Order: sequence, then C-alpha cells, then structure tokens
Amino acid sequence: MSDNSTPETSPRIVIIGAGMAGILTVIKLREAGYDNFVVYEKADRIGGTWRENTYPGIACDVPAHLYTYSFEPNPDWSSTFASGPEIQAYFERVAEKYDVMRHIRFNEAVPHVEFKDGRWHIRTASGREDVADFLVAATGVLHHPHVADIPGLDSFTGACFHSAQWDHSVPLEGKRVGVIGTGSTAIQITSALVDKVSRFDLFQRTAQWISPIDNHVYTEEEKERFRTDPAFLQAVRDEINAEFGRFSNAVIDADSQEMKDIEAACLANLEDNVKDPVLREKLRPNYRAGCKRLIFSSDFYQAIQHPSAHVVTTPIERVEADGVRLADGELRDLDVLVVATGFRVDSFIRPTTVLGRDGVNLDDVWAEGPLAYMSISVPGFPNFFMLNGPNGPVGNFSLIQIAEHQVAYILQLMDKVRRGECREVSATPNATADFEQRRMAAAKKSIWSTGCKSWYLDKNGVPASWPWSRARFFEEMAKPVLDDYDLAS
Repeated sequence: MSDNSTPETSPRIVIIGAGMAGILTVIKLREAGYDNFVVYEKADRIGGTWRENTYPGIACDVPAHLYTYSFEPNPDWSSTFASGPEIQAYFERVAEKYDVMRHIRFNEAVPHVEFKDGRWHIRTASGREDVADFLVAATGVLHHPHVADIPGLDSFTGACFHSAQWDHSVPLEGKRVGVIGTGSTAIQITSALVDKVSRFDLFQRTAQWISPIDNHVYTEEEKERFRTDPAFLQAVRDEINAEFGRFSNAVIDADSQEMKDIEAACLANLEDNVKDPVLREKLRPNYRAGCKRLIFSSDFYQAIQHPSAHVVTTPIERVEADGVRLADGELRDLDVLVVATGFRVDSFIRPTTVLGRDGVNLDDVWAEGPLAYMSISVPGFPNFFMLNGPNGPVGNFSLIQIAEHQVAYILQLMDKVRRGECREVSATPNATADFEQRRMAAAKKSIWSTGCKSWYLDKNGVPASWPWSRARFFEEMAKPVLDDYDLAS
C-alpha cells in the first residue's frame, strides 16, 4: 500500500503524531498552500498527551488562554488553568473545525523511516509504505511513561498502574491508595483524591517547591464578554503572556531578582500554609525553587494536610503483594498503587528507527544525548524536522507558542525546496556544534543548574533546555539563518 507523489508535482509531507503539534502542522500546511500530506497517529484518536493522560485532577500548568492556538482563541475556558478533559475537547473541536481529521491515519504507529534516493521512506506497523519529501516529527515529549525500577513491583496483588495509563475501572472510594512520585502529576492526583479515599500515601523521594496560583473560575458573564469582545479576550491573553514571560526570563538567570522573588513566594507558600512543623519540614526541599520544574498548585498544601493523607519519606525497599515495604521494615498496606514517576523525556521520535543520509542511525548520532540545531534539524537527516525537539524551551514556555513559531520557521525551509532552490535541507554540523556549545554555556547560568536532579538535566548534568529569553527564541524563529544549513541540489 503506498501514498506518494513525485516532488515535481507537490511535495509529499509525512507528519508523525496527531497531538497539539500535529494538528497545528496540518492547519499551517494547508494555509501555506500544501495539499499532499498525511498524519500517521499510533492511537485511535487525536490529542497526544491529553489523550494519554486521564488521571484524576489532570490539568495544564500553563494558563489556558496561553495554552491555546493564537489563531483559535477559546472564550469558554472554565478557569485560569484548564483541566485535561477540557483541553482534549478543545483540540478535538479545532481538528473538526479545520478539517484536520481527513488527513489522519489512525492506529498507524511508525516504527521505521529511512532517507534514501533523496526521499523519506516510511513503513508503518500495519505494513503501509509511504514515500515523502519531508518528514515532520510531531511526536511530543511526554508520551513514553517512565516506570521507576522498584523491586517487586510486579508482585503487588492490588491494582497497579502508571499515572499515564490510569485504570478507570478500579474503584477508589474508601480504598487505601499509594502514589509513588512527587512531580506535577502526583501533586494533582493528591488534590483530587485525598477526600475520596480512606488513606492516601504519597511516597516522596524528593520534596518539591509549590508555587501558589489563583486558579480563577471564569463567570458566565466573563465568558460572554470573551465571546463578544475579541479585543478584551486578547487583552487578557496579552496580560497572561506578559506574566508568563517574566517567569520565563527569570529561570534563565539564577541570580536575577525575579528568580529570587519567585523563590520567596514559594517559601512563603510553604511557611504560611503548612501548620504542622514535622510535615512542613518533610515538604521543605533542600534545593532552590525552580531548579526542578516548578509545580503550580492552589490547593496541594491544603490537600496534603487532610486527615487521610500521609507523606512517606522513608525510602522504599520493595513492593510486596500487600503493599510497599519501607527501608525501616514498615509495610504500608495498599489496595491501589499508582506509579507517577514521569516520562522518558529524551525519547522524542524514538522508538522509531530513523536512518538518515548513508544509513546513519539517529540512535547513534544521539548516543551521547539528543541534540538538534535550534531543536529542529539534525545534520545528515535532510528534510527532517522536529517540533518541540531536543533542547528546546520546554521548561519555561507554552509548548503551543513554541510549536507555532517552529512551524513557521520550518515552512520557510520547506519553501526553499518547493521553489526549486534546493532539494535537501539540513543543519550543518558546524552550526549545530556551535549552537550546542553556546547553549550549554548559557544553561549553566540558569536556575536548573543550581544543584538538583531533574528531568531537565542530560546525563552530564547540563540542562537540556533553551537557556535564553523568549524574545530571543521568537527572534531566532522569525527567519532561518541559511548559512547554518546545507542546501543540497
């Protein structure tokens, strides 16, 4: 089975992934006059991380009006920070409105792609074959669950699952529930479940700083004004964008006053809201706020002081049939065990095998860690582009903002091929090496480099993120520096 065309007619484009970035890519390709493209999606519906993650309390930690396509504002967000189901519904509406669905082939995982004879050859898990001039990886960051290596996990006789694979058939009311992990997911689950279960154990290896937020619930009057007054809605978006921008710029300079103000707010949040001194010390991190991904919550400290809630800081020795055995010998009996230990954030397009020019395997290129020029292009992999790829601004920007600017940037590169100015586009090795050198040097000045373990750090302890301002990112994305690319005929 094959879907392809010759590049002389209309460039063939294959997109992998129908989450936020894949939907955006379809819309922007059509807007730019491309009509020969397809999206291969491994699941049976759109949504990406918002389809996969359905745990109780799931919400976005970026304000909803900022986590929205710029061209498709949503006057009906229910609150400042939207819930997962609400976000999923938004993407479904956008996909329907912009006729995205007809371009998607569902239940088509892509295990293998190879660049040969000047084009990308794609093979899906079902055996479908395709040939494309461009390959766009819109595969996201948070989609490969990381299950911590905990001895005995398979021996637990109760219900046990990763937070990203929530089993909604398991009753929770009145049950003894344990959650391993203290990232954003675990904190959201805590707030959602403590008053529903008989006992809630939060197994904490590392305490987290919690930034206070006001999750304002929009009134019907406010939403009606959003609907009828686009200028007002845009003003609200601009105000949120400016506030978020101050945070984005604070974290890249560990010594900035803005960063110190954020730390002071987090400390006051802990001191003012956790009354029990023993619990307060359990919840007090031993690193600077922002070093790990800052957690935003309006009610976690209230929730964790619920009579059913317990913060367990004694290390886990193993999981047994009846519960979690601690290093001091105590057994915490449980009915349900949730593993909220995050994702393999360095996977990107993998586990897809990606073979570039001359059969070079992307796994080999990334043996020391994922890298890409401007987080978009990899030398030796022509006409292959990533959205929200390696070392991008995942730590301090709205991913939608990032993707919108990246798509506009990629379209300018694709246009070089469409106009016949070249046939292949990929970043040069020198430009990529220079970019990485500058990026790593700047990253050492960020709050992420101040002495904690986090998923932002690569295996060498260097933050794998964009270490400069949002303004600089937008400026870089405005127009590619063509001298940094191999434009092969």
